[in-house]
Amino acid sequence: MLTLGIESSCDETAVALIRSADGDAEPELLCSLISSQIPLHRLYGGVVPELASRNHSACLPGLLRKALDTAGADIREVDVFAATAGPGLAAALLVGHTAGKALALAAGKPFVAVNHLEGHLLSPFVRRPGALRPHLGLLVSGGHSLLVDVHGAGNYRLLGRSLDDAAGEAFDKIGKMLDLPYPGGPEIDRLGDDGDPSAFALPRPLLHSQTLDFSFSGLKTAVLYLLQKLAPGGDPRLLSAETRSDLCASVRQAIVETLVEKAFAALRLTRRRTLAASGGVSCNAELRRQLAERCRAEQIELILPPAELTTDNAAMIAFAAMLKARAGLFSSLEQPVDPNLPLAGVQNRA
Repeated sequence: MLTLGIESSCDETAVALIRSADGDAEPELLCSLISSQIPLHRLYGGVVPELASRNHSACLPGLLRKALDTAGADIREVDVFAATAGPGLAAALLVGHTAGKALALAAGKPFVAVNHLEGHLLSPFVRRPGALRPHLGLLVSGGHSLLVDVHGAGNYRLLGRSLDDAAGEAFDKIGKMLDLPYPGGPEIDRLGDDGDPSAFALPRPLLHSQTLDFSFSGLKTAVLYLLQKLAPGGDPRLLSAETRSDLCASVRQAIVETLVEKAFAALRLTRRRTLAASGGVSCNAELRRQLAERCRAEQIELILPPAELTTDNAAMIAFAAMLKARAGLFSSLEQPVDPNLPLAGVQNRA
């Protein structure tokens, strides 16, 4: 079965083709192409929805042709068409979702609408031999921080979610406060390598509460007030290189420690022995290091996606659609996009 996936939920236009294998053999990812808009949105310090949707429309036709050429496939060979249905930016979602439905209709083939978060959750298994198996999923991205008990494809129990700013959102907003290039998360990670993570005492919101939910808005506010004390007028350009690195290291440690502790609280609750981390923040070097160290100590299997599958991509959409198609879970061509599409029947942010 050949599945074509399209992703356009935010500022990445992506197309992928995956061929399902028999039994538990590893699926063959024929191609995964991404056209990033980061240089465009960097000019504005964040994603501009209208610009994102326009660029998806301009880029998608050529990217589809290139993906088919790269995979050595003909559009008539595709058995299942899939696209992200939400959550995301409404106008951006419409571009890819409409294209996927139009291709399915023209080819007379089934269509699968995929939840963007579901794609991330399953992404650690895209290039792993063996069937998807029950595990605890830690999904950390620019818009979401989730803990999910994954029983199987389409069978999820949401344990914890972002109450305000997600981890990636906090990284990017704090990066903007520090006058770092967009996106701020990778810059904080890079600068934090040269800093002292204990230099500044920053809050870990909800860390010792009974809930598995996340809240990072308080951390963002604490950094704003701290900046006022560290530099005249709070101007980050007046910080010394050492102080800036220490601040980045302290921010990173506060976020990573919270994510790791919450994840292991969820592991104890669910008694899962496998943890899979996904989403853009799962590429953070310090998060990966601390998760690996803790998992070794507690004999937990840790599954991490390769770096190219941590950010928004269509390989995860095609993979999720392939699993759904195997189970006969197809979508109506009348199904609309949903910018707030819930996972497991629960809204992902309060």
